[in-house]
Amino acid sequence: MFFFLMADNRQAELFPEIPVPAGTLFASVLPFDGGGNAYTYRVPEAMAVSLSAGMLVRVPLGRRKVLGIVWDFPAACEEAIAARAKAILEFLYPFPVLAADEIDLCRWLSAYYACSLNSVINTVIPLVVREGVRPLLEHRLSLVAPFETEVFEKLSRRAKKQAELYRRLAQSPEAVLRNTLPYSAVVVNALVKSGLVRQETAPVSRVAYADSLAGTRERGKAAFDLNEEQRSALAAIATSLDERVYRTHLLFGVTGSGKTEVYIEAIRKVLAEGGSAIFLVPEVALTPQTVERLRSRLDDCGTQTVVWHSHLSSGERFDAWMDMARGNARVLVGARSAIFAPMKNLRLIIVDEEHEPSFKQGETPFYHGRDLAVYRASKCGAVCVLGSATPSIESFSNALNGKYVLNRIANRVDAHPLPQVSIVDMRREILNMRGQTTFSRTMLKAIRERLDGHEQCILFLNRRGYSRALICPDCGYVATCPHCSAPLTFHRHDRTLRCHLCGYIQAAISQCPQCKSESIKKRGYGTQRAEEILRDAFPQARIRRLDGDTMSKKNEFREILAQFRNGDIDILLGTQMIAKGLDFPRVTLAGIIDADLSLHIPDFRAAERTFQLLVQVSGRAGRGDLDGEVIVQTFTPFAAPIQYAKEGDYEGFVEEELQKRREFNYPPSSHLIRHLFRSEDEALLERTVEAWKDFVDKNAPGLCAFKGPCPCTIEKLQDFYRWHLFYVCDRVTPVVATVSELRSRFPWPKGVIEIIDVDAVESM
Repeated sequence: MFFFLMADNRQAELFPEIPVPAGTLFASVLPFDGGGNAYTYRVPEAMAVSLSAGMLVRVPLGRRKVLGIVWDFPAACEEAIAARAKAILEFLYPFPVLAADEIDLCRWLSAYYACSLNSVINTVIPLVVREGVRPLLEHRLSLVAPFETEVFEKLSRRAKKQAELYRRLAQSPEAVLRNTLPYSAVVVNALVKSGLVRQETAPVSRVAYADSLAGTRERGKAAFDLNEEQRSALAAIATSLDERVYRTHLLFGVTGSGKTEVYIEAIRKVLAEGGSAIFLVPEVALTPQTVERLRSRLDDCGTQTVVWHSHLSSGERFDAWMDMARGNARVLVGARSAIFAPMKNLRLIIVDEEHEPSFKQGETPFYHGRDLAVYRASKCGAVCVLGSATPSIESFSNALNGKYVLNRIANRVDAHPLPQVSIVDMRREILNMRGQTTFSRTMLKAIRERLDGHEQCILFLNRRGYSRALICPDCGYVATCPHCSAPLTFHRHDRTLRCHLCGYIQAAISQCPQCKSESIKKRGYGTQRAEEILRDAFPQARIRRLDGDTMSKKNEFREILAQFRNGDIDILLGTQMIAKGLDFPRVTLAGIIDADLSLHIPDFRAAERTFQLLVQVSGRAGRGDLDGEVIVQTFTPFAAPIQYAKEGDYEGFVEEELQKRREFNYPPSSHLIRHLFRSEDEALLERTVEAWKDFVDKNAPGLCAFKGPCPCTIEKLQDFYRWHLFYVCDRVTPVVATVSELRSRFPWPKGVIEIIDVDAVESM
C-alpha cells in the first residue's frame, strides 16, 4: 500500500555489484510493473542535466527493460546499494509527464484510499502516455524554386502527372497538404527526389471538439457585464489568487445565475499572470458545451484549451497530455481523471457541479475527484473553486465551519425569475386516468402548449428501457438476471431482456417458464416506453431520446445537442445526462416524469440526491427571455426533499438533513469507510466476513464504530455474492493504516475478494 525504497538484500538480488565513479548521481524510479516498489538507479552523466522527477524513463529490471517514473532525483543512496545500482537507459520524453506536486499527491492518494502505489500510478499516468502513441504527421508540398516554363514543358513531354502537380503547386501561394492532392505517391515522390518539390513534415495535434459541431458563440469577448453578486464572488476569488495562497471557495449560486461567467473571468486572470487552470465537470457529456464556451471566450489569451476524458481517441488523449506537459496548453476541461493532468504553474482548479456523485471513482483507487482537487490545490498553493446550485452537504458544512469561503449568488442573470414548480400527485392521476399513467394530464397539457408556442421541452426519466420488469400474474414469477439479484428490463426495439448491472441479454419471453402461462405482464416504464407514448400523443413533434441505449456513436451526444440548440428538436427526453449543466434558452418546460426513483433507494443520501436532482432538472427551464415551468410527477408529494425543492429552499433542507445525519452519525458528522467483500461461495463469504469483524475487534479494540457486516442491497452482482462492513470514524488516516495492517495479517481464504472504499458515496 505504501511507497518504500527496496531493502538492500532485495536490490542485491536483481542488480550485480559494479564500480561507482565519484560524483555519480542516483534516482529513485518506480517501474509500472515492479510490484509498487521503487528502485535506485545510477544516472548517466550525459542524462543528469536533463533528468527531473516525474519523467518517464526506461530502466533494466532483472532481465527485462521496463518503463517507470522518476520518483525522486537526486536520491540518497547507501553505499551497498550504489555498488549494485544499474543505470537508467533512456528517458522517453524530454519533459516530465507527472507534475512536481503530483508525486506527493500520489503518495497521499495511496495512503488515504488504502490502495497500492502501483494502482495509483496506473490511474494517474494514462496508458496512452505510458505506451506512447504514434504522432500524426502532416506532409506539405511546395516548389523549391520559382516556376520555370522550360521545366514544365520538359515534364509534360515525359511525365504529364508530374507536370500537372508542378503547375498546381506553382499556383498555390502556400504549401499544400499532400493528402489533399489527387496524385499517387509515385508522382509526388518523383518530384521530391528530382529536387523540384520540397516536402516538409510536422506533427499535428489531434484536438478534441475542433470540428464542425463546435458552436458559434461570440469569440474573443473579454467579459460580459457581471452583476453585483457575480462581481462580489469574482473579487473574493481574485483576492485569494493575488495572495498566492491555497484557499477553497464554495460558489453557491442558483441555476442560471452565471457561475460559469465567474469561472471564466477567474481563468482569464490566471492566464494573464502566466498560470494554468483545470476545469472539472461531472459528466463526459458536459465537456463539449463547456469547452466550446471557454474556447470562444479565451481564444485571445494565447493558449490552448484542451479536453481530457475517457471517451476521446487515443491520439486525442496522447496529444492533449503532451500539450499540457510541454506547457502549450494552460486550460484543461475534463471529467474527474483530469485532476491528474501535468499542468505547469497550476493556479486555479474549478469543480463545477461539485455535488455530483460521478466525481467518485467506482473502482480502485476509489478516489473522489472533488476531494483530490482540494488536496492538490493545497499542495501547490492554488485556489480551488467548488460550484453548485445544490452543494453537497459535506461541502456546505465545511463552508459553515469556516474551512471553505462561502460566496453566494442568489439571483439569476438579468433578474430572470426561477421557474414555477408544480407537483402532480400521481396517486390521483391513476384514479382519474385509464390505461396510460406515465404522463399526467397536467404534463401532457403543458407539452401541448409549448409545442403550440414553438418552445422546447426537456423531460427527465432516470430509467432506461421499455418496462422495468416482466411478471407472471398467475404464479408470481419475475424475469431475473441469472448473474445478479436484479430484475431484467424489457427493451422493445430489439425485443430483449437486459440486466443494467452486468449487461446480460436474453430474448424476451411471452410464456412463463415456471407455469407456462401466457399472461406474462410488463410492469413499470422506462425511456423507451415514454418515447412511444409521446410519439402517439404528439405525432407532429420532433422528439429525441438521450440515454445509454442511444449513444452508440462517438459524437452522437454532441450532434443531438447541436440539433436541440438549433431548434431542430422540440422534445428532448433522457436520463441523468440531460439533468444538469445544459443551457438552452428556448427550453421553457422541464418535466420530471418520476421523482420517486431516487427517493426510495436504501441509502442515507437518498433525500439529498432527490433534492439535488429536482433542483438541477428544474434549472434547465426558463434560462432565456421566456419564463419557465417545472412539472414534478410523484407518488409521495409531501416528502421533504420534494417540498423543499418546490420552494427552492436549499438551506431549509440542509438544516433538517444535517440534524438527521448528526443523530445517526453519518457524514459530515463522521467519515464512512466501506469494506466490500465478494465471493462466488455465499456460505464462505458470510463466514469470512464475520471472522474478519471478530479479528478487528480482538486486535484493534475501540478503533472505530461499525455498521454491519451485512449483505449489500444488491446482494449478487456478476455471479459474486456481496457483503459489506462500514467503519465510522472521525479521522480516516489512522483507521486506514490499522485496517491495512490487519488485512496483511488476516488469513484470507482463496475465493474471497475484499476492497476498501474510503469516504464511500455508494452503499448499494
